[in-house]
Amino acid sequence: MVAHERVKMSDVTMTNGESPVEPENMNVETDAEMINEQSEELAEAKKEQGNVFYKEKKYTEALAFYSEAINICPECAAYYGNRAAAYIMLQKYKDGLADAQYALQLDTGFVKGYLREGKCHLALGSPVAALRSYRHALEIEPNNTIAQKEFKTYLSFFQLNFIACHFLVLKLFYIFFLPCQAIFYLDRCIEHCCASLSFKVQKAEAMALMGRYQEALELSNDILQREGINADALYVKGMCLYYQDNTEKAFQHFQGVLKRAPDHHKAKDIYRRAKTLAAKKEEGNTAFREGKFQDAYTLYTEALSIDTNNKSTNSKLFCNRATVCSKLGKLEEAIQDCSRALELDDTYMKAYMRRAKCYTDTELYEEAVRDYEQIYKMSKTRENKQFLQTAKLELKKSKRKDYYKILGVHKTASEDEIKKAYKKRALIHHPDRHSNDTADKQKEEEKKFKELSEAYSILSDSKKKARYDSGQDLDEMEGFGGFDNVDPNQIFQAFFGGGGGGNMGGFSFGGHPGAGGHFSHGGHSHGGFPGYSFQFG
Repeated sequence: MVAHERVKMSDVTMTNGESPVEPENMNVETDAEMINEQSEELAEAKKEQGNVFYKEKKYTEALAFYSEAINICPECAAYYGNRAAAYIMLQKYKDGLADAQYALQLDTGFVKGYLREGKCHLALGSPVAALRSYRHALEIEPNNTIAQKEFKTYLSFFQLNFIACHFLVLKLFYIFFLPCQAIFYLDRCIEHCCASLSFKVQKAEAMALMGRYQEALELSNDILQREGINADALYVKGMCLYYQDNTEKAFQHFQGVLKRAPDHHKAKDIYRRAKTLAAKKEEGNTAFREGKFQDAYTLYTEALSIDTNNKSTNSKLFCNRATVCSKLGKLEEAIQDCSRALELDDTYMKAYMRRAKCYTDTELYEEAVRDYEQIYKMSKTRENKQFLQTAKLELKKSKRKDYYKILGVHKTASEDEIKKAYKKRALIHHPDRHSNDTADKQKEEEKKFKELSEAYSILSDSKKKARYDSGQDLDEMEGFGGFDNVDPNQIFQAFFGGGGGGNMGGFSFGGHPGAGGHFSHGGHSHGGFPGYSFQFG
């Protein structure tokens, strides 16, 4: 009873100047409310300071103040939303996504949280998740202009993503027909999904398949440096090395991919093809070294069918097969294979050298000169300069009359073979043999008869033949004197007699055996020729 009265009095009056004593739980509630209110004010002040820095585009400073606000009031969704925005501007999309998602756990109606979540999903290359976020935002606020704008941006990206994926599925289509378009669409996707490894890896792979190996290597290396070991980027790097004919390093990369991702089907497929191609090429090289040229031809042909994308190795295979064709006497096919090698690698010196040699052997001297000019342009050595000078000389020589062709003999023909060839053809083309032909035919045969005499006069004289073969006196394009210096009558008489040279034992062109006759050249007559008479015009 006494105690109760004492408490009651204290609610009303104060004794000895002391403050009234309040219930303990009331003091706790009041202090908590004051602390919460002060904390909220402090947190809000931190947020406002963060906003100032954000507007000034000082996102790192803004991030620090938003973090302080979160530490003070960890249950405020808006602070996480603001920090997510700062992370987005710093391109730290994974951190931004985490903050946006936590903000939505605190407040499922937080529209800005959905928008920032969608933006992070899109940047990280997750279009389906981004679509879900934008739809949530529009369900809450259908007239939100920011949400509508970002949703339109998403739809434009979705079209680009579809096109890019279409190109990647149909690789042959975009490699051989629309390569620039594929890279164009992938670049547009990367603009929207700047933190997406998937699109960057796809772009690197597309570049490798298009032969842009250095760019593909740089992009894949950038991914590996930023993200650590990434199986897809490691695969692309290995593919670039393989296509650049750096087989040993390529194998190491493929093995690294399969160690980290045993089911990586692209790495498994290209590794298998790479090993098969290397083995088949070596089989062909071994057959060639052993002189089994037909076997080598077959093996190189089989190797060329293994991987059409490996331009570097296939260029070498075409050149190797061209060398085999040369050994087999298939010079035209050798030229074709060299041309294919150069289509794949227009810097391949060995292919130019092989083709130039084949052009020379087939007497296509202008083409040979063009190739030797390219060779000398690529490598200005004394040897290559000599090759070019020799080719130009052969081209000059080819513009003269080919006396070997006129006589129908090879350039290595002996003196006896040259004589026999002249005798045989002189009888065929002698003008008297064609006295009953048309005027045009007679003129044609007379020309051939003259050319035979000219050819024989050069090739039967060792000194003249040597000068002709070496290309000396090429400025005198009429050969060694032309028709003015060659008397076809004298050459013919030397073979068949007449005028002190004997007679042909009854041989005659259109006359009678033993009958007198004359041979006139330029108005001058030569007696003693049996049975014919004609005049050169």
